Amino acid sequence: MSAAELVAAVAVATDVSHVFATELGIDQPAARIAALIEPEFLAEAGWDPASLVLAPPPEHPLLGWPVCRTDGCGNAACRQGQLCKACAGGRAAAISAPAPSSVQELGDPGMCAVAGCPRAWRSSRQPLCRAHLRQRDNLGMSLGEFLAHPGVGPLREYGPCRVTACLRERTGDRSRYCAAHAMRLRKRRVVEPDLDEQRWRRLESPVFEGGLASLRGLPHLVVAELLFGLQQRTRRGSKTRPAALARVCDAARRAVVSSLLDLPEPPCAEDRHLLRALARHVRLTAADAGAEQGKDAWDLAVFGRGGHLVFTEITQPWLRAAAKAWAADDLPRRRGRRVGAIVQGRINAVARLSASLHHSRDDHGNIPARLTRHDIDTFLNRLAFLDNRGDITTATRVRTCQHVKNLLAGFRNLGLTRPGGVAAGLPDDFTLARRDIPAKPDDPEPGRDLPAEVIGQLGAHLDALENMSSRELRLAVDLLMDTGRRPEEICSLPLDCLTRDCDNAPVLIYQNIKAHRPGRRLPIATATAQLIRDQQARVKARYPQSRSSELALLPTGRVNPHGTRPISAVTLSGRHRDWVDSLPPLLWADGTEFDKARVVPYAYRHSYAQRHADAGVPIDVLRDLMDHADLDVTRGYYRVGEQRRREAVDQVAAMQFDRHGNRIWRDAHALLDSERVRYAVGEVAVPYGTCTEPSNVKAGGGACPVRFRCAGCDHFKTDVSFLPDLSGYLDDLLRTRERLAAAIDGVDEWARADATPTEEEITRIRRLTNRIKNDIVGLDEAEQAQIDDAVAVVRRHRATHPVALGMPSARATAPAPLTTTASKATA
Repeated sequence: MSAAELVAAVAVATDVSHVFATELGIDQPAARIAALIEPEFLAEAGWDPASLVLAPPPEHPLLGWPVCRTDGCGNAACRQGQLCKACAGGRAAAISAPAPSSVQELGDPGMCAVAGCPRAWRSSRQPLCRAHLRQRDNLGMSLGEFLAHPGVGPLREYGPCRVTACLRERTGDRSRYCAAHAMRLRKRRVVEPDLDEQRWRRLESPVFEGGLASLRGLPHLVVAELLFGLQQRTRRGSKTRPAALARVCDAARRAVVSSLLDLPEPPCAEDRHLLRALARHVRLTAADAGAEQGKDAWDLAVFGRGGHLVFTEITQPWLRAAAKAWAADDLPRRRGRRVGAIVQGRINAVARLSASLHHSRDDHGNIPARLTRHDIDTFLNRLAFLDNRGDITTATRVRTCQHVKNLLAGFRNLGLTRPGGVAAGLPDDFTLARRDIPAKPDDPEPGRDLPAEVIGQLGAHLDALENMSSRELRLAVDLLMDTGRRPEEICSLPLDCLTRDCDNAPVLIYQNIKAHRPGRRLPIATATAQLIRDQQARVKARYPQSRSSELALLPTGRVNPHGTRPISAVTLSGRHRDWVDSLPPLLWADGTEFDKARVVPYAYRHSYAQRHADAGVPIDVLRDLMDHADLDVTRGYYRVGEQRRREAVDQVAAMQFDRHGNRIWRDAHALLDSERVRYAVGEVAVPYGTCTEPSNVKAGGGACPVRFRCAGCDHFKTDVSFLPDLSGYLDDLLRTRERLAAAIDGVDEWARADATPTEEEITRIRRLTNRIKNDIVGLDEAEQAQIDDAVAVVRRHRATHPVALGMPSARATAPAPLTTTASKATA
């Protein structure tokens, strides 16, 4: 039941007989909560409204409890298949007679095994009342013989124990308590002679019986809250031990609270966690988004989200109120599972602004009308100081500036700075402009992929991952390697995630969570599809009662009785890190050690992209495989492999020309080796070729003695990969000549003559481009296609490793394929 459904259920049903046997004394708050409790849940949980006792069956997947395996012992064992504390201590022998039911009838727990006898048994190992136990000892019979004896019959009852929460019978006519509480009372009177016995009866805890939890002696509201919280917790798949629930009930009884929300947290971690969960579900019954927005810490479950939002770090009241208003407006516009973390990141950025105002101003920034641009400058300087000192990273500094800029603009868009608004009077110059945001650090070169040899070593140790964690986590890593999907997408795969295309090839159906695109289709290998089929069979066998449409392909092993909850990406990341750290050193192909810190689940996605790029998959196809909307995003996932770059250089270097357009014929092996070295170290280049003039090379391309008149220098050479640059340079020369030929006032003739491109240079560049195009046209179609691919690889590498020469560059427009350009030239 969601928070919205709970709020919609405020209309109270008059019939709450499934919770309370009588409606006398039930107030409106208790009736409202009780109306939200489902009768079906109470039935499966073993609730008796007359006795106010919860007795869940031992086999219940979430409320059950392990029964001691000693014959006839109905106590709760420490763990499944083990003994209770008494039996484990050797204080009881196995009872050969048929054992009584480990779960007694509701309202009659721990009764004598003689049929119809209303008295309490001596113990679970001796299931007879004291009188019948003495009678059996006198007769010298076994339990089975005694129960079948015709002279054995029920005795009259003594009445219930006077302790309110107790479920047992009194030990005799003169006794007011059961044996256990009579002993407790005697011990208590030793240390507290003036004990108020009436109060002690009301507050004393019952004797824990098997999996029973007594809610007697609690106010109706607390009873309803406990049952409702338990219902919601169980419906979410969380396991609750009856012993822990009984301890929470005892704590509420001793504290004499009127509501579960008033109960102090117990010292036991298990009880504390249970109380917090129950109280959270109770709070949601009266949750109101408007009331929640007035708090300094929001429970995002009220808004249908997960997590919390905390505003306590913002010290200025007006700024905190503005941040709350912005968050309330922003939350409905976001999607995904990490909405709380994303919005909290924006709030934290405003908290940094708040800290700057608090420490730099005498009024601590509490009056928005007094703020100026100087306060923004102080904030920016503070971020720069923290960045330089290493307290924050440059990326954090940039993000903080961006978030503060957006939120200040959001305050104004929401009208919060208008008269009467929470930020009324905030000056217009109290804002961040684009120029105030530092330059974003350059993204590292794509290369987060894992080498093939490292992937092979990881695959050889996947059995160790399965032994350390589970088969599901191993399969998750297998799928990450094979499909290149994000960890969240693999973890959230449903059981029915496999289909086939028109060619009967396997296709994976997944959800692109990041871009909110469901039903994405990815072709996968047959071996990968078989791994998924095997897992589907295991999951169906493990959860035969659940529908396939609700099952997860990778169900978690914790708090998941129906198999609907998948493993989380956080769990996957943590177990993956433990596994990688436990492996022997990972080695490169040359034997050097590979940094294990680079082996993270997301690296398999980069490896998938790199593997396909090295195989020559076109970038538009790779974009579809990665499910990207932008080609530039796809380019950031891989780098051109060194082997592909060498092959491209081999083809391009074979078509090299001097400044006259003459083909350079050298020893092919020596030529290609030298070219490989130049591309590896980055040779001195001009926008339309390369330069080998010694002084210019020594100066890194910044000391050309002929002022970059490359067409007239023997140190200049070019190749087919520079054809687009040469064509662009020729166009620039022609445009410049036409502009200078026009009448321009105020230009001396010597300046005009010096700036005008010479006819010789234009002729030389035109001849050079025509020679390159003619050589390309002379190749067959297959060779032309190879040249186009090689040029694309070389130019892509050149674009990612630019060389600044301090001279005009050619146009940056994307060139057409060289074969098309050459064909037009010959036509």
